[in-house]
Amino acid sequence: MFSISTAPAKQSVGETITVLSGRLSSATLLEDRRAAILGLRSFAKDFPASVASGALRSLIGSLSKDAEDVDTVKVVLETLLMLFSPNEDSPEASEEIALWLADEFTQRQENITILLDFLDSTDFYSRLYSLQLLAAILSARTERTEECIFTAPLGISRLVAVLDDSREAVRNEAITLLTFLTPSSTDIQKLVAFENAFDRLFGIISAEGSLPDGDRVVEDCLILVANLLRRNPSNQSLFRESGGIHRLSVLLEGAEKAQRVDAEIAAWAQAQRDRNIYALLAVVRLFLVAGAVGTPQNQLALWQHGLLFHALQLAFSHVAQLPIKAEALATCADIIRGNPSLQEGFAQLQVSSPLEPPSSAGSGQANGVVKVYVIDGLLDLTLSVQDLEAFDLRLAACDCLKAYFYNHADIRLHFLRRAIEGHDMGADETANVLTVLLRPSSDAAVANPYRSWFASTIMMHLVFDNPKAKNLVMAVSEGDAESGEEVVTSIQTIAAHLISGLNRDEDSRVVVGYLMLLLCWLYEDLDAVNDFLGEGTNTQSLIQAVNHPYATGDLVQGLCAMLLGVLYEFSTKDSPIPRADLHSILVSRMGREKYIDKLSKLRSDPLVRDFEVIPQNLSNSGLGSLPDVYFDSTFIDFFKDNYSRILRGIDRDPSLEISVVKNGVQTGVSRELVDSLRSQLAEKQQALQEAQVSLETVSRQLGQEQADHRRTRETTAMELARINQVNEGMQRQHDAELRNLQNKITSLQEELEKQIEQTHRKIDSQNAALEQQYSKRLEEDQRRAATHVAALEKQNKKQLEEVQRNAASSIKALEEELEQQAEQARQTAKAQAASQSEEHRKQLEQVRKTAESDADRFRHRAEADMADLKATISRLEVDLMKAKKTKAQEIQAIREQLEKKEHDQQSLATKANARVEQLEKNLRETRERVTQCDVTIKKAEEDRKATQNELDDLLMVFGDLEEKAAKYKAKLKELGEAVSDGEDDDEDEEDEDEGSEEEDEEEEEENDDDNDDDEKDTKSKDLKSTSGA
Repeated sequence: MFSISTAPAKQSVGETITVLSGRLSSATLLEDRRAAILGLRSFAKDFPASVASGALRSLIGSLSKDAEDVDTVKVVLETLLMLFSPNEDSPEASEEIALWLADEFTQRQENITILLDFLDSTDFYSRLYSLQLLAAILSARTERTEECIFTAPLGISRLVAVLDDSREAVRNEAITLLTFLTPSSTDIQKLVAFENAFDRLFGIISAEGSLPDGDRVVEDCLILVANLLRRNPSNQSLFRESGGIHRLSVLLEGAEKAQRVDAEIAAWAQAQRDRNIYALLAVVRLFLVAGAVGTPQNQLALWQHGLLFHALQLAFSHVAQLPIKAEALATCADIIRGNPSLQEGFAQLQVSSPLEPPSSAGSGQANGVVKVYVIDGLLDLTLSVQDLEAFDLRLAACDCLKAYFYNHADIRLHFLRRAIEGHDMGADETANVLTVLLRPSSDAAVANPYRSWFASTIMMHLVFDNPKAKNLVMAVSEGDAESGEEVVTSIQTIAAHLISGLNRDEDSRVVVGYLMLLLCWLYEDLDAVNDFLGEGTNTQSLIQAVNHPYATGDLVQGLCAMLLGVLYEFSTKDSPIPRADLHSILVSRMGREKYIDKLSKLRSDPLVRDFEVIPQNLSNSGLGSLPDVYFDSTFIDFFKDNYSRILRGIDRDPSLEISVVKNGVQTGVSRELVDSLRSQLAEKQQALQEAQVSLETVSRQLGQEQADHRRTRETTAMELARINQVNEGMQRQHDAELRNLQNKITSLQEELEKQIEQTHRKIDSQNAALEQQYSKRLEEDQRRAATHVAALEKQNKKQLEEVQRNAASSIKALEEELEQQAEQARQTAKAQAASQSEEHRKQLEQVRKTAESDADRFRHRAEADMADLKATISRLEVDLMKAKKTKAQEIQAIREQLEKKEHDQQSLATKANARVEQLEKNLRETRERVTQCDVTIKKAEEDRKATQNELDDLLMVFGDLEEKAAKYKAKLKELGEAVSDGEDDDEDEEDEDEGSEEEDEEEEEENDDDNDDDEKDTKSKDLKSTSGA
């Protein structure tokens, strides 16, 4: 039995992950690595940071190492996906883990390439997990991943090819990845499009049931198409030329027909159908960006393929959802906006009546649907529909009308004439813009406030910056003079409705609509301003509205203040309320400060300031309440452009009127200025008469002056002839002087050239002689040094042999002799080299000085000659100036020749200096040769030292032998052997010889020789006796 204490210790999670990571990185067998990966996968969801820190690189490496094994690749990809999406309750869960993992993949291109390589595999999981992993990396590090996929070999091609996969999961994942990959990169968009992506995507849409029956994948395909087309003219052109517009038209036609046939379908199916249709309309609007180069071509293509017609039918369908209908109308507006031919053809189209429900087949209408022209249908939608939920549809219909007459003056006038005819005929047209404005119903402001607002907006676009349209509408009046009724103009009628709305606190949207219309109408239209001022109560009511609080506060009061500013800005002295009186009324009853304050508050109001940011649709409203849509985009631009001018208008002098050009005629100018101009004109006419009298007097004086001039000219001609003769004589004299001067210059030049040639020859001969002399001396020195060195070597060898034959007694003498000889040789060589070097240096210095002095002498002489020549030239120039500079060009040519000669002389001097430098170079070479001789002498000295060292070694050998001999003698004495006296005597003699320093050298040598012989005999005897013992 084992005790519990012997059980193995339990490993922690971190230790287990570490062990598995180590096993994965070090295992050689595929089964072992797969087992380690399976273990790591079990921890990836709960401990992503630990697994990633220990095994991420090993997992990525396993993808390339075990790429052929499908099961291993599947497990690795699953583990990596778990690391990107850990459990939310994991203690290590963090957004930074995904960034870390993405960095590890994107820092090396081959990591992304490995994942793309798996797309070539037919395995389901390899493809699916690779796409999911690429999407996860792309969401974490978008730019890096886009770059890696873009630069990978056939990266985009392989991604697009996955769209052909018959397995929906893989195909849908590829669509998702491409959608995330293409929103911003234009280059990737082009590559994807040129891989036949459009055909593949439309094939998927058709296979999935198109717009009516397609599920979420159809919407995803359309979103991907939108990504490929957004802000990419190249892809738009490719799409248009490859029949993409026709495909969009067919899809929209099918969706419109399905709407009519499938009246009742499930709510979720209807919602998905609406999303698909909305996505297709969004794709269409990408081709219609305002101001883009290809927009006119796209508009024409959409018209020709019938997409506009199908969009209109969808917009006026009785079964389609309101948001889809609104988007369809917005698409129609974009198709025709700014294209005259399409605007003109648009009015001929017919649609289903929005106010008449479909009737039975027996009613006589085709398909039981009442047809109306599209403009009438749009007016019915805009002005007659009262349902709050249909506000976005009404707004889209209004935008479509504005696009219909955008930048097309003829259509505007035609539209206005039709409206005026219907209004004058008194027909019961509830959708007549003019009738809605001039004859509003009593309950309209309460039940349908946007009816008047839309009518005002449409009229504002018709008359804005269009003088002909303004005049046409101004001619409309209310009341029958024959019946005794008061005739009121259209402006006064609209102003009366505005004042009535202000007094009754009607809905501010109605009041704002009237104010927008009047502001754009009266601006820069003096006749309209005078028409408005013709009713004095209008101004008083506007001032009262500014001074007293209103329900909406800053909006209405600010617009009223701006309307008063426009009235004053464009009023004249002849207006019903003169300009000066109007200014005094505004300042006294409203005040400048309040005027500026109301305009400033209007400018800073969020509805004006943030107009481009706030959504102008039904979403900008509370539950069951009207939306906060008060302004039109055109009016906001008008207000912001002219705000500063109207704000400062209150400070303009009443005597100054604004000049306005209307229909090519300038109107509105200061009367004081006219009076001033008239008085100035009278003064100018009087001055003109005086000038004519003066002109006659001047004409007579001119005739007399002309006669005097003729006489003066004859006299001048004679004097000029005399001067020419004198000038010719002086010219001949100057020519002679110039020839003499040229001859002198030529002679000086020849003389100078001869001197330079002589100097060159002297310098060359001297250099040659010096070179020969130096070379001879150098050769002699070399031979002498070589001979001397050879002799020394022979002598040293002989002395060495003599030393070897003789004993140690001659070593000291030999050393002294060798030192003396070497010293003598060294002193001799140094003295010779120094003397020769000094002599050479002196000679070269003398030659250099001589050459420099010659060059300086020649240079000074040339400079003196040049100075003389310049003085002569100056004198000649003075003479020539006195002769009116007739020969200035010739003198300039001579001066240039002289300067060239001077340059040549300077170049010769430069050559002489170069020659001197060459001599100095030769001197340096000679010094180098002397240095080489010194090196040779030093080498001989080193040989002598080597010989000396050999002698010292031999002496040490002899010393060792003497020590051994002394030891042998001591041993013999110890053994009792007799030592000869001759040997002791010899030793004594040696001591005496060493102690005496004054004996003759020859005797010392002989004694030393005898002693050496005796010592050798004794040593040989001792050796023999020692060996016998």
